[in-house]
Amino acid sequence: MIRIVTRSRITQLEEDALAANAHAERAEAATSEVGEILGRAMEELSAAQQELLLKDIEIRRLREDMEGESMEGRTLTVLLHHGEPHTIYASRADARADTATHGMPADHVWQPCGERPAAAFTWRCEAFIYNAASNGFRRLHMPAPKTLGEAA
Repeated sequence: MIRIVTRSRITQLEEDALAANAHAERAEAATSEVGEILGRAMEELSAAQQELLLKDIEIRRLREDMEGESMEGRTLTVLLHHGEPHTIYASRADARADTATHGMPADHVWQPCGERPAAAFTWRCEAFIYNAASNGFRRLHMPAPKTLGEAA
């Protein structure tokens, strides 16, 4: 079989080959770029996993420390908002600092609550201490007992 190839056909084939070659080069460049991005992502993932592992180890260590310590004498401060528990803190200073984030002035002078109910205050801090006998917490400052009237 004889095939006659014209100059325009050869020119068209050459142009198609150049276009295909350029397409292949762009694909190789894109593949290389994706490989670099994937490599960086794998490095970041490895670093994040390392950090997570270190934090997990630290959490376990802190839990072991906490479980090994006696709760006897430990205090917690409960921040009350209109008499309702809002948040529990490890210290009174932390509780008072947090009230500043809720609109209480940072230089607020905290007064003793006396006999007024907790609901009478917008913000109130109550300290609780661990009571080993009951395996729970009780108020650090118990209100003074009221005397009962004479029996009839």
